[in-house]
Amino acid sequence: MTFDLNTVKTEIEKIYDEVVAIRREIHMHPEVGEQEAETEKRICKWLDDLEIPYENHIAGHGVCATIYGQNTDHTVAIRADIDALPVQEATGLPYSSKTPGVMHACGHDMHTAILLGTAKILKENAA
Repeated sequence: MTFDLNTVKTEIEKIYDEVVAIRREIHMHPEVGEQEAETEKRICKWLDDLEIPYENHIAGHGVCATIYGQNTDHTVAIRADIDALPVQEATGLPYSSKTPGVMHACGHDMHTAILLGTAKILKENAA
C-alpha cells in the first residue's frame, strides 16, 4: 500500500472512534509515575489483540513494541509517556478519572492512544 496523504487520512478515519475509546479508558484509570502497572497491562492487551510483539517491564512499566515492514533498511521510533499527575479532576466528564487525586492533566492518555492507533495502522499495512 502506498501511503499518500489521502490514504493516511482514510486509515485514521477508520480507527478514530477506537482511538478515542482507548484514550478515554486510559483517562479514567490514571496512574502516577513509577506506578503505571495497570496502564502497562492495558497497553500489552491492546498490542496482543493487534498481534504486535513487544517487551514490557522496561525501566519499570515501559513497553516497547516492534513492527517490521517489507524490509529492515530503515527504522522509525515513536514514543509516548503513560504517567498521570497528582491532580484532582473536576471536569465532570463521563470519562473523568476514577482515581481520587490523580488525572491525565498532561495529555499522556491522548499520546498513548494515538501511538496505539499508529501501531494498528502500521501493523495492518506492514506487508
